[in-house]
Amino acid sequence: MVDTMALLPPFVRSSRPTRTVDHPHVALPADAEVLLDAPDDRLGPALVAAGQGSYEVAAELLAATRTGAAWEHRDRYVVRLASFAHSRPEWFENWRTAAPRDPDLLVLGAQLAVTRAWRSPARAELLREVSPLITAAARGDGRDPVPWRIALDHARGSNAGHKYFEELWEAAIRRAPHHYGCHAAALHYLADSWHGSHHECFDFAETAAQDAPADSLVQALPTRAALAYLTDGCGPDIPRARLDAAADRAIALSARFPTADPWPAEMRNKLAYVLSLLDRRPDALEQMRRIGPYATSFPWDQVSDDPLGRFLELRQDLRLRSASGHPRSEHRARAHSRDH
Repeated sequence: MVDTMALLPPFVRSSRPTRTVDHPHVALPADAEVLLDAPDDRLGPALVAAGQGSYEVAAELLAATRTGAAWEHRDRYVVRLASFAHSRPEWFENWRTAAPRDPDLLVLGAQLAVTRAWRSPARAELLREVSPLITAAARGDGRDPVPWRIALDHARGSNAGHKYFEELWEAAIRRAPHHYGCHAAALHYLADSWHGSHHECFDFAETAAQDAPADSLVQALPTRAALAYLTDGCGPDIPRARLDAAADRAIALSARFPTADPWPAEMRNKLAYVLSLLDRRPDALEQMRRIGPYATSFPWDQVSDDPLGRFLELRQDLRLRSASGHPRSEHRARAHSRDH
């Protein structure tokens, strides 16, 4: 087993959970108004242009995130654009022909190659061929942590050893100590490596959150560990107080963002699911209110082939149960998931 402390910052501090207020009667958007994985107002035009075969808007968007060191936005846009290029590659091929050494193209190309390999039955073999693309992307801009997040995902998919993974991790956090994408990739690797060792995963997630700024998405990392635990069904029990503290930390983060904002939507979707698994229905419903019309595939695609339908189903259940005054249960239940 890999040494936990190799992936942890040096000090662990206690968290301070927040309290929330019950909202039994919450106005929510109509089902028909809810969108799945809706892009923000910067990504949307890039996707529209890409659908028309033009890469220029996407190129300008990624260049702006790089020059502005907006690494969280850059990471998210790269993932979404690569997913789009997987099914509609013409605009990406046009870009590669026009500017093959563009550092933004190189990052997108590395993500696209990993995305393609990950969805193939021959994943491990295909991933071995991707390494040179990730290396080229990392050399494109030495400040950019996104190629290192891609490398962390690549290492997990290719079953890389702990020593190699730790080297990638150290390189990633040197560039952006609180980059959420790199932390989520590391947590996923640890969860796969330590299947059932949820205490170690919580240690990593909690320490990272305690060391991160209050408005960092890393504050929500413990809820990712909580989701893995609640949907796993194996390993020793995690105390209820630790699960609630993870949820409370993410609730405090959610409160820092505007309601019905697409940027924190995935974090809020994940938080709503964790709160529902913890039987904290009023708190889960409050997150549904904050989500507004912005449903995200994760985490609902982990439990259903119809993520939007599952989101709407849970939302309706929460609304009905909260309106009826159903009491909160203090019992924790685990639900099975395909993956975490």
